Amino acid sequence: MKRLIALSAFFACTILFAQPDTEVYTFNIETEDGKIKLTNPRNISNNQGYDNQPSFYDNNTVLFASTRDGQTDILKFNIQDGSTTSWITDTPTGSEYSPLRIPESEAISAIRLDLNGLQRLYEYDITNGTSKVLLKNEKIGYHVWYTSDMLVATVLKGDRMDLVTHYIADTWPKTEQKNVGRSLQKIPNSKLVSYVSKENNDNWELKSLNPITGATKRIISLGKIEDVCWLPNGTLIAGRGKNLLKFNPKTDKDWSLLQKFTDKNINNITRLAVNKDASRLAFVAETSPENIVQEQLDAYNARNIEAFLGTYTPDVEVYDFPNTLRYKGIQEMRKRYAGFFDTTPDLNCEIKNRIVIGNKVIDEEYITANKNNFGAVAIYEVKNGKIAKVTFVR
Repeated sequence: MKRLIALSAFFACTILFAQPDTEVYTFNIETEDGKIKLTNPRNISNNQGYDNQPSFYDNNTVLFASTRDGQTDILKFNIQDGSTTSWITDTPTGSEYSPLRIPESEAISAIRLDLNGLQRLYEYDITNGTSKVLLKNEKIGYHVWYTSDMLVATVLKGDRMDLVTHYIADTWPKTEQKNVGRSLQKIPNSKLVSYVSKENNDNWELKSLNPITGATKRIISLGKIEDVCWLPNGTLIAGRGKNLLKFNPKTDKDWSLLQKFTDKNINNITRLAVNKDASRLAFVAETSPENIVQEQLDAYNARNIEAFLGTYTPDVEVYDFPNTLRYKGIQEMRKRYAGFFDTTPDLNCEIKNRIVIGNKVIDEEYITANKNNFGAVAIYEVKNGKIAKVTFVR
């Protein structure tokens, strides 16, 4: 145990945060003595894998992208009507992301990434999922509707995204700024849209855009915050780690703490959305990296090679402490473990102690294999919901 604690202290200062398994949460927004209070937390996705990009279709209905059967479709969740869910899309040739309701319409828009590599903006009928292409010439990353016939969007240009305004009837968009982030939000009680400027890579800024005139203005520094949302009273809400921050440009000089979460499965809060009457907030949070590591352990003890390999990234790296590469890649891992699983009927790994720090899980293990017993410490690094690196200390 002493060795495990010492190792955890060493890694605490070298954590690299990643984006693992994500879930969509909703909260009620209440105001008490002039202070914002979040109540009634709910995990509305409750699904292993990718659940992301929530938006409100109406005050009681949330749209978000959710993974099922190896693809990502758009799911509709009704908060009030018995928490019912229904799938809007089921596209065998592609996956959908970033759903938004189209103004003055019951239809929604979403980004479709097809198996052939095309990435375009589509319109979907919310009742039967039928679709049509809205913009076919641009690779849209993220979008927000300014009016029913005009978008503010980001388009992919090499390794960056550029901010554009685009009338649906036009063939090509107008570029407003290069190198921007993904968060696009209409600013309440104004004719402006907010976006994240990444011109200064060390300190991103939230700016406003008038899509008609092209005028921009700085609102506040963000550091490395990717996502914000606006309350109707002009208050900004943003996520940073396990915290929600707030800032009102009219009354505040800087960000202040709105709420700190202690739930181990609420980490690195992103993708915030507020409904029209400001009664509900939705956001995305990363689950604990402990979940995928435990899944890996269960598959190991069951000697299930496919389930075991399914917990790792394709280019997983395996090291001996401190930094000696043993091997790399899922196929090499298969070669080493498939036969071992087949010929070791008594295989079992028991966790004596476990410490979770950021996206690293440090396990003190006691292993039985072919009537032999030995101890080890394994350090698992989780990225995008999978184990990307393992370091063994023997």
